[in-house]
Amino acid sequence: MIYFIKFKRKAAVFYAAGNIYNMEVILMMLGVTGCYTCTSLADRYAAHDVGFKGSEFTFLMCSSMSVFIALTLPFQEIRFALCWQSFAAVILVAVCKFLEFEMSMLVMKELSAFELKAWLGVNLFVSYFTEVIGGEPLRLARVGCIVLTVIGLVLIVRSDKEEKPDYLKILLPLALYLFSKYGYSLVIKGFTPYVSSTVQLLAALVIIALVMLFRVKPAEIFRKSKKGAATVILARIPNAAGTLLENAVIAVSITSYSFIQPMILVTLFLIGFIRSKKRIGTELIGSLVCIAGIALFVFV
Repeated sequence: MIYFIKFKRKAAVFYAAGNIYNMEVILMMLGVTGCYTCTSLADRYAAHDVGFKGSEFTFLMCSSMSVFIALTLPFQEIRFALCWQSFAAVILVAVCKFLEFEMSMLVMKELSAFELKAWLGVNLFVSYFTEVIGGEPLRLARVGCIVLTVIGLVLIVRSDKEEKPDYLKILLPLALYLFSKYGYSLVIKGFTPYVSSTVQLLAALVIIALVMLFRVKPAEIFRKSKKGAATVILARIPNAAGTLLENAVIAVSITSYSFIQPMILVTLFLIGFIRSKKRIGTELIGSLVCIAGIALFVFV
């Protein structure tokens, strides 16, 4: 027998029901894009410029982000069923988030934020066909939109930098990173009937932070770079907000969730394009192609 522990608050709830309108999904995706755009460059700075180890970065992210997410609990619906599915969900989310944080640090030593987001285009196909297998009707027009978006991603990163990354060094970390992002959406989508997504995430972050205490010394992290540590911690504020919105998008569609990363990539590129005033090239063309693919997918 399953027993539910459920607490309701009258304030705003970060939850999306299955019958939410497309416009609401679009607004949530745009919100996630804005939040994650703020954190992408900060994470790149921590990985590439400061040189934090994967374990150090993971500890800073999980410990600080868990605090910020915990502060939102009074404004959310908290649900936890006393059954094995709830505990399995927490463990699986912890595994996915651990892999995401650890592997991203390894991958970003070779790839830029643009290239990493572009590789996540692979998850567009995987997520969409997962939903098709789950009963969603196959729409060739949507498959075409995904192909168009991936083409745009390739164009954006094609000339991102002269020095090409050594993929032999990061092949396994990159594969695990892609798997962690895809797996996270599956767990949140599949286990939300038993335990709310925020509870899954918060419990997982706390577990990871506690495990990391056996691998890192917090005092040494701040001695290495107080500025770097502060940057990672402060970046978790928009990160936490973006994650809550992201979970709401997953509740509707894991394919929509997968489109968030290309949207972040396009945003990062356009910001860089405006600042540097580059000439029109494959990057701008790719950005426009991405925008077209994403926009068409929403309406077909």
